[in-house]
Amino acid sequence: MPKVISRSAVSSSADARPTASSAAALRVYYCICGEFVLVIDSTLSSLPTRHTDGAIIVRSQDEDGAKAKAFKLNALPSEPILVERTTGGHERQYRYRCPRCTLPVAYQPTAPPATSGPFLYILKGALTQIQGELPPDAFDDEET
Repeated sequence: MPKVISRSAVSSSADARPTASSAAALRVYYCICGEFVLVIDSTLSSLPTRHTDGAIIVRSQDEDGAKAKAFKLNALPSEPILVERTTGGHERQYRYRCPRCTLPVAYQPTAPPATSGPFLYILKGALTQIQGELPPDAFDDEET
């Protein structure tokens, strides 16, 4: 039998400058139960929030010179609900739930899929970057 020879070399340097691909790294977010839910090209803390409920706004379509975020949502769509706002208006939300624990993690004003509308909203305190750890804002609106 022929002899199989393989060689490999690994090179790294702490002094090396970041490359374009490392600067555009994808961020992974988990539900509070530990299930993988979202991969996105920026941190959620760097995205704007809604004034009505504090949800994080993810642009899912290019519009008026604003570029859409690259993301993949691993959540199950559920039936739409009608939310009454304190300002007197109503809003239809098509919610997405965690595939493991079925907690709501996101919503949008248009029917699924997640990229069908201009925005996807991530519920405040629903996702964390560290698997198995609660996000700091998970219980901000709870009364003690």
